[in-house]
Amino acid sequence: MKKQKLTILGAGESGVGAALLAKQKGFEVFVSDQGKISYNYKKSLINNTIKWEEGQHTESQITTATTVVKSPGIPDQAPLVQKLIKKGIPVISEIEFASKYTDANTIGITGSNGKTTTTALTHHILKKAGLNVEKAGNIGDSFARSVANHHFDHYVLELSSFQLDGIQTFAPHIAVITNITPDHLDRYDYNFENYIASKFRITKNQTQDDYLIYDADDSVIENYLKSHPIKSRLLPFSVTKHIENGACLKHKNIQITIDNTQIIMPTNTIALRGQHNVKNAMAASTVSHLLKIRKNTIRESLENFEGVEHRLEHVLRINKVQYINDSKATNVNATYFALESMDAPTVWIVGGEDKGNDYTELFPFVNEKVKAIICLGVNNEKLFANFANMVDVIVETEYMSEAIKIAYNIAKAGDNVLLSPACASFDLFKNYEDRGNQFKAAIRQL
Repeated sequence: MKKQKLTILGAGESGVGAALLAKQKGFEVFVSDQGKISYNYKKSLINNTIKWEEGQHTESQITTATTVVKSPGIPDQAPLVQKLIKKGIPVISEIEFASKYTDANTIGITGSNGKTTTTALTHHILKKAGLNVEKAGNIGDSFARSVANHHFDHYVLELSSFQLDGIQTFAPHIAVITNITPDHLDRYDYNFENYIASKFRITKNQTQDDYLIYDADDSVIENYLKSHPIKSRLLPFSVTKHIENGACLKHKNIQITIDNTQIIMPTNTIALRGQHNVKNAMAASTVSHLLKIRKNTIRESLENFEGVEHRLEHVLRINKVQYINDSKATNVNATYFALESMDAPTVWIVGGEDKGNDYTELFPFVNEKVKAIICLGVNNEKLFANFANMVDVIVETEYMSEAIKIAYNIAKAGDNVLLSPACASFDLFKNYEDRGNQFKAAIRQL
């Protein structure tokens, strides 16, 4: 029997993970990356005798594939992808590919914001409860690499809309949608409806034996559910409404009710601060309650969870000024939560690659809490147009080290210096981690 040929476009974490799993499962594998492949990934491919190319896509090699796994970074509109689709060659995501080779219970978490924290927190609770569990997807190792190397009973997967666009049969037993706000619209023909539908693909293959946990305070989600009935059982969470089946706030306690079994936990001992983190805790606790984890384990886990790097990460306090790294805030809504949680006058470092941002929802916080703005980007015109009249000081730079020196000179004892860019990082940095790490390095050099 002729070997099935799997071609993988993109040799990042998801592409190389898919290649390792495919090789293990007996496919003939070819990896093609239009850019340069990083040294470690190249070493992985060579050590596993997987054919690869970099700096080009050789179409004659690619179009003979039985199936193509596409990196989430490559848009569906790319001419090569369109060519493959026209030829009738299935183009799927690494998540779809990996899901065929595991019978683990999967928990899929998506949303515009909060998904990394919710994924990490859910994983933290399940691990504390002694379950054989791993977190993967957009966080940690790729799903495929993890399936190739280990056997876990449970997966907590952080899923971006790009990863969900490439699924066909993948169905998490428990799906979570943290919220939906405009993001990545450049990939969705600048049509918010397309982006919403992409997030809801997480429920596409669910049945009535599966669950959807979602934010009932989010009108976008609520409206979609009214006009698009889904099969899975709904477990909403809310900080404003009474919820019969799901999670809500009662006298500053989280109350979770599922099929008449109820647990109640205080919010004042949750390690992560801010209203948005109460919601993240509700989502993670609802997953845990569904999996029959003891209330005490859930409560203790919420109390000792340390949070996610680059997400409202308190770096250092220097001369009574707190430096906070929120580099992961790559859209306006994430920065909204960051500014909302500031409890002192704030020097705000913002900017990067704008994805069609509308900054109006930030105006009240900027007026109330921000004393100075440092624009860190190649093109800062839009930031100046929006915010120049709201603050006494607004400056721009293309260097993180300079941004920190400026912030150091402006901030007084009791102030915060907040990096919360509201934009993608690709104009000046490799990614948001690189931006956050440069922020932390520059602070340590003060």
